[in-house]
Amino acid sequence: MKSPYRTLLTALAFCIGPVVFGQDVIRLQSCENELITKQVDSLKTLYGGQGYELVREASVSMESEYEMPVIVPLTQGSWYQFVFIGEYTSRLYEVRMYDWQERMVVFRQKKWGDVDGNVIVYSYVPKFSEFHMIKPVQVNKQKKKNLCGYVMMFKRTADSTGSVQN
Repeated sequence: MKSPYRTLLTALAFCIGPVVFGQDVIRLQSCENELITKQVDSLKTLYGGQGYELVREASVSMESEYEMPVIVPLTQGSWYQFVFIGEYTSRLYEVRMYDWQERMVVFRQKKWGDVDGNVIVYSYVPKFSEFHMIKPVQVNKQKKKNLCGYVMMFKRTADSTGSVQN
């Protein structure tokens, strides 16, 4: 004997499925940029020497003026260092970070011509263990699509004396 709920769920899946799967979806795609790769390698060496461990990284193909949301789990009281690197040819770089309640907890902006203008770095110590959303964006008038971006998340594992942190 079939359950009426099972029949209803099956019918809903057939009705809703084409609508859900027919929509355009933002897909995370990697990219390569030799200049960004050199900056990434330098920053990994720098932060590794300062007691940070790289816990997340991704190269991301971006479109000008569109945010690329990245969701990360953070642990209360831990010290994190976040890095976003955009293409040199972009004229504006921004990163916003939101907590689980969708409150903006970090906003950083750089412009072309600033010293290290294509790199945004910030520290953050979460008050609660929860997911946060990072939304990097870059504005580039020359290329609207296929901009390269790179996101890294480091976690502090030792202080300057070498003792381990939480």
